[in-house]
Amino acid sequence: MPSITDSKCVLVIGSTGGIGRALALAILDLPSKPTVIVCGRRKERLDELVASRGASGRLKSVTLDVLAERNALQTSIQEIVNAYPDLDAVLFSSGIQRAFDFTKPETVDLDALECELATNYTSIVRMITFFLPHLIKLGEQGRPTFLYTVSSGLSIVPAAGIADYCATKAAIHSLSISLAVQLKEKNVHVVEIIPPLVESELHDFEGTTQRLSNFWIPLEEYTKVTVEGLVRGDPYVPAGRVVDEHKKFEEGKLELAEKMYAQIKAMTQT
Repeated sequence: MPSITDSKCVLVIGSTGGIGRALALAILDLPSKPTVIVCGRRKERLDELVASRGASGRLKSVTLDVLAERNALQTSIQEIVNAYPDLDAVLFSSGIQRAFDFTKPETVDLDALECELATNYTSIVRMITFFLPHLIKLGEQGRPTFLYTVSSGLSIVPAAGIADYCATKAAIHSLSISLAVQLKEKNVHVVEIIPPLVESELHDFEGTTQRLSNFWIPLEEYTKVTVEGLVRGDPYVPAGRVVDEHKKFEEGKLELAEKMYAQIKAMTQT
């Protein structure tokens, strides 16, 4: 399978902090020297990032609101494609996490829950759909292209206190397998990045940073392991404790999905 080292231009959506920022900078430092486009809502953070690492001219930035209205989002993505016709890889790292206590249903903020669903899943499906015409076109010209999704170890074994977050990541996990099977023949390679609990400002909102810091994997360590998997061209990239969980519960699922897809296609074509 081709790998991140074959990419000429990588867009990292959700790269103003945390895993997205770390992966963007690690990809920028690859010997293959790709152009890396950092992307997010907070322009000041993007500008700061480019200023700190932009001496090579290979680090670019674009602002994007993943929760923009559908047509506006599609227009923004087309503008990115027009500005960067060499774009051949998109990494989706934007996400939020909220806690909901369903034993007290009156406390469940459905607006916040639906925002989490839209940020972590619906917006990503939309963006994938809007980027695919460009990526498929490049793929059909013989150039491998990539979609990098970011799910979570919680898509395999959920943490009940953040039930909706886990559900959104389980949806991304399932979607990633299906897209990997569907798009393989188009030379579009779907790679699922599956983090464990990682050092991140994501947890600041819930006020759980101090407690979780006793359990998480340091961001630098996580980034190193994950980039190694991307360079190898692995179809999925778990890390930390998720390696064992993925092996126990998920090993062979991608191959079974490929077999099922081939069987269904054969039946419908006869």
